[in-house]
Amino acid sequence: MHSAPFRLVVTGGGTGGHTYPALTAVRTLQARLAAEGRALETLWIGTADGLEARVAPAEGIPFTTVATGKIRRSKNPIKLVSPANVKDMARVPLGVLQARRRRQRRRGPRDGSCSRRAATWLVRGCATRMCHRPLVLHEQTVRLGLANRKLAASAARICVSSESTLDLLSESARAVAVVTGNPVRPEVLSGQAERAVQALGLWGFDRSLPMVYVTGGAQGSQQINELVGESAQWLLQRANLIHQCGPTNEESLRARAAELPAELAARYHLAGFVSGELPDVLALADVVVSRSGAGTLAELTALGKPAVFVPLASSAGNEQVHNARHLEEAGAAIALTGEVTPGQLQTAVGPLLADAPLRQAMAERARAYGRPDAADRLVDEILAAAQGQPVTAGSGRRGEPSLPR
Repeated sequence: MHSAPFRLVVTGGGTGGHTYPALTAVRTLQARLAAEGRALETLWIGTADGLEARVAPAEGIPFTTVATGKIRRSKNPIKLVSPANVKDMARVPLGVLQARRRRQRRRGPRDGSCSRRAATWLVRGCATRMCHRPLVLHEQTVRLGLANRKLAASAARICVSSESTLDLLSESARAVAVVTGNPVRPEVLSGQAERAVQALGLWGFDRSLPMVYVTGGAQGSQQINELVGESAQWLLQRANLIHQCGPTNEESLRARAAELPAELAARYHLAGFVSGELPDVLALADVVVSRSGAGTLAELTALGKPAVFVPLASSAGNEQVHNARHLEEAGAAIALTGEVTPGQLQTAVGPLLADAPLRQAMAERARAYGRPDAADRLVDEILAAAQGQPVTAGSGRRGEPSLPR
C-alpha cells in the first residue's frame, strides 16, 4: 500500500471542451489512487481568462497561471513575424521559468504531468522537460495540434482519441502513442429522457415524433441559430425541437418563435443555456445538430447519437471540419461545411427524421467510435508513464475501423 502522494501537474482548458475532459481524468485518477490508500496532489496551470480558472478552484484544485502568448497562424510567412506574434512569443521564456519555479516550489510533480493544448501548454511542456518529469500528452482531435506536435519528441506517452490519428504521426511519435479516447464526464452518460421532460416542462411535445436537440455550445452559434431559425417551421412539422441558442440570440429567436402556429410552437423549447439538464436532454434526443468540437464528438459517440455537424470554420487548424468529416466518412454523422444554407440543413436532417432505421444505423456506427471508458484508459497511461513503463505494442487500441483519406 502506497502512502506517498502522487503529484500531478495538469495543463489545459480555455473552453469546456478542453477543461471538462481534463477534470474528468483528474477525478478518475483521484478515485483510482484513493482505492489504493494513496492521495493525489494536483496543480493546474492555465490562463486567467479560461474556464479552468473557475473550474479548478471550484473543484478544490490549486490553480496558477504563467505568462504566455498567442500564436497567430497564417499561410503567409511574413504575417507570422507580425509585431503581435513577436511580442507574444517573447513571453514564452518567461512562462517557462515561471512554470518551473512553481513546480519546484511544490516539489513536483514527482510523478508526472498531463498536458493538453495551446500556447500555455507549450510553455508547460518545456518546463516539464527541464525538470525531467514524464510528460503525457493528450490530443482530442484527429490531427495533432501545434503544441502537441512541438512537444511530441519529449513525451513519455501521446494519448490520442482516434485510431485514425496513428497513421498521421511520425514513426517516433507512433512508438509512444496510445489510443485512449477523449474523457467524457460520467454524468453525461447517465441521463434519463423522462427527467428532461419533467425539468424543462415539455408537455406540448408530441412523443410520436423524433426529438431534435440543437446546440452551438455554451455561447451559442449565430450560424446555427440562423439556420434553425429559418428552418424552424419545417423542422417542427416533422419533429420536436430543443434549441440551446446562447444568451446573445435568445431575444430575437423568441420573437421569431412567437410567429409560429400554436401547434408547432408547443413542440419548440428555446433556451439560452442548458446546464444541469444536458445529460437528460441528450438521452431524450434522437438527432443532434451541433458544432463538431472534440468534446462534443466524444460525448455523442459515447452515447451513440446520430448527428448533423456544422463545423466552426475558424477553429484552430480547421480541426472541427476534420472531426466532422472523420465521422461522416464512417457513416456515423453528416458534415455540413462551408456556407451552409437552410435548404442544405433540411436535406441533411430530413431523411433522419423520416426514417427510424436510418437513425438507428447511424447511431450504431457512432457508438462504434465512442469510448465511454476513455478516462480510465488515460489514467492507465499516466500511471504507467509515472512508473517508467514502456508503451505496450497495440496498447489502448480497440480496432476502430480505418477510414479513407
